[in-house]
Amino acid sequence: MADSRAQKRVLIICGDYMEDYEVMVPFQALLAYGVAVDAVCPDKKAGDVCRTAIHQLATHQTYSETRGHNFTLNATFDEIDASVYDGLVLPGGRAPEYLAMNESVLDVVRKFSASRKPIASICHGQLILAAADCVKGRKCTAFPSVKPVLIAAGAHWIENADMGACVVDENLVTAATYVGHPEFIQLFVKALGGIISGSDKRILFLCGDFMEDYEVMVPFQSLQALGCHVDAVCPKKQKGDTCPTAVHDFEGDQTYSEKPGHDFTLNATFEGIDASSYDGLVIPGGRAPEYLALDENVIAIVKSFMKAEKPVASICHGQQILSAAGVLKGMKCTAYPAVKLNVVLGGATWLEPDPINRCFTDGNLVTGAAWPGHPEFVSQFMSLLDVRVSF
Repeated sequence: MADSRAQKRVLIICGDYMEDYEVMVPFQALLAYGVAVDAVCPDKKAGDVCRTAIHQLATHQTYSETRGHNFTLNATFDEIDASVYDGLVLPGGRAPEYLAMNESVLDVVRKFSASRKPIASICHGQLILAAADCVKGRKCTAFPSVKPVLIAAGAHWIENADMGACVVDENLVTAATYVGHPEFIQLFVKALGGIISGSDKRILFLCGDFMEDYEVMVPFQSLQALGCHVDAVCPKKQKGDTCPTAVHDFEGDQTYSEKPGHDFTLNATFEGIDASSYDGLVIPGGRAPEYLALDENVIAIVKSFMKAEKPVASICHGQQILSAAGVLKGMKCTAYPAVKLNVVLGGATWLEPDPINRCFTDGNLVTGAAWPGHPEFVSQFMSLLDVRVSF
């Protein structure tokens, strides 16, 4: 839950083929915390989309790239007034390569730098900082290939211990990649004057192959950024194993499209977990719930959380698991519209997700229809956990 009595405003400068996670995770996490966020792109207007890129380090000498989600801008670049914002976020990916050549972008960045307002830049976003002459004498990190540019621009390069590295120098927060989002976002929230309380919570995520890409990573890293201990597990897999994810988008077809997503790394082992040691449960959507709903151990875990009336948050197709567990009888909930049959047959009262980002809380249960609803979804789950961000 967020205390927005003194609401902060943040600007995110976007571009085509920015890294998928590196725009959506901070965008939706900050919204969930009660921060007003405007995402803009030069030569585009509110309602236009930016295509994103999925970057992953595998066995190659550099990262691979595939198509990500379509990110919808919610503000118009030409109409922004930098002076009304309290902070700036620069996502990475390939967009910074050309945004760093845009004088209008550089002018905005220079204004934030001159006013000493918090700037958070990740991965290749630091190319923009270098082009704006905002790193001279400053300590910072970035994706390793950006190192020569930063050094040439006069920065004090901090070598990455790993891809989760973050560095703070006064108002400047820099990170190497989206692996470091939890610390990156937390540092930015604190730079904005945010105070996090109630974060001593343990959260369990029930994961599976081809869960929706955003629907696992956004809440996972949003909760970690609040200081919560979050364990992501999958039946028949161990800590360090990966689950391939699916990118589900709304592109004008009669149902969602699907593209390959990031590989999500599990940070705990399913076998032997003690459900009673956790304060809350999250069930991502996507295609994984179709088969996880058939796993007796998964069903037993869900039943235990619901019986104990601990906070449970389930989104999109995740409600297929709730229905199979028989825990929806007498509850009110929503889901992705195609899952309505499961919800109704499970004995719940169906709540129409209109618009698609609507989320609902009934007792200990938070349900959402799809990833556009993450800000409400995470915020309502925070309320049940009594985790707060105040400014």
